[in-house]
Amino acid sequence: MQKNRSWLWRLSLLLCVMLCAAGMTGCSSTNGTDTAKYSIVCTTFPQYDWLREIIGENADSFSLMLLLDKGGDLHSYQPTAESIARISSADMFVYVGGESDTWVEDALKGAVNKDMRVVNLMDLLGGMVKEEELVEGMQCYEEAEHEETEYDEHVWLSLKNAAYLTGALSETLQELDAEHAQEYAANAAAYIESLNALDREYADAVKQSEKKTILFGDRFPFRYLTEDYGINYYAAFAGCSTETDASFETVTFLSGKVDELGLHTILTIEGSDQKIAEIIRENTHGKNQQIQTVNSLQSVTAKEIQDGFTYLKAMRENYEVLKSALN
Repeated sequence: MQKNRSWLWRLSLLLCVMLCAAGMTGCSSTNGTDTAKYSIVCTTFPQYDWLREIIGENADSFSLMLLLDKGGDLHSYQPTAESIARISSADMFVYVGGESDTWVEDALKGAVNKDMRVVNLMDLLGGMVKEEELVEGMQCYEEAEHEETEYDEHVWLSLKNAAYLTGALSETLQELDAEHAQEYAANAAAYIESLNALDREYADAVKQSEKKTILFGDRFPFRYLTEDYGINYYAAFAGCSTETDASFETVTFLSGKVDELGLHTILTIEGSDQKIAEIIRENTHGKNQQIQTVNSLQSVTAKEIQDGFTYLKAMRENYEVLKSALN
């Protein structure tokens, strides 16, 4: 069965390359021109945006493609035929490297460009990558000790990680296009300073805040961010969970925590219908908490990008929401 799947994958890749060579075009977000000198493919928005910042005024030299630009979720993504072909011929391919990217290995086996620079963000971070965590009150918390170790994929939600990875991507870009290496280094340095400045604002806000705990009526992909600043958290589900219905026990625990800690805000992530947060609120004594949204940057659309959406803008908006929730 495994051999059949591998054979079918390679056949589909061959067909994809033939179709692309015949002029097939797709809808994924792509910066650059048809005469671009270099092709870069990214799986998620943060890495795409970091590269835009590093490339700067040399954008015409690059075809920069984002695969997940239709509002889909990283955890359920499967590449299209065209995406596989674009990866196959890319000069540089950037992906997160977690459980959701198991398809990448097969995609790279059939790569046409044998000189492709492949960047795995989790490999770059090494020991800074954190295990997926289940905390008290979270669905399946009791069974956590029986589960295999999984690593948290949401590495971009730490500004510290973002700065580190921007530097690493800049180095790879300098190798790819040595002629403009100094420009990429300068652009990366300026962007890293912007990331570090916002990082300092987060740290100061948490230091001065009344509370040190946040609560999510939703999945929780923000472990890297909370660990950076010493924020405690409770949530209905882990970040990579596919569950959407919270149990009675989970709702009861979380609503009790809202009352116990005097929290006035219940958080959700983008795209949430907020039903779990509303049920938690209805089971508190006050029933008057705000429900606010923080952006995990997992579901950015092409239209949002066209309208000026950026990583820093999203993290700035998250800062304002968290600052409010902690005070």
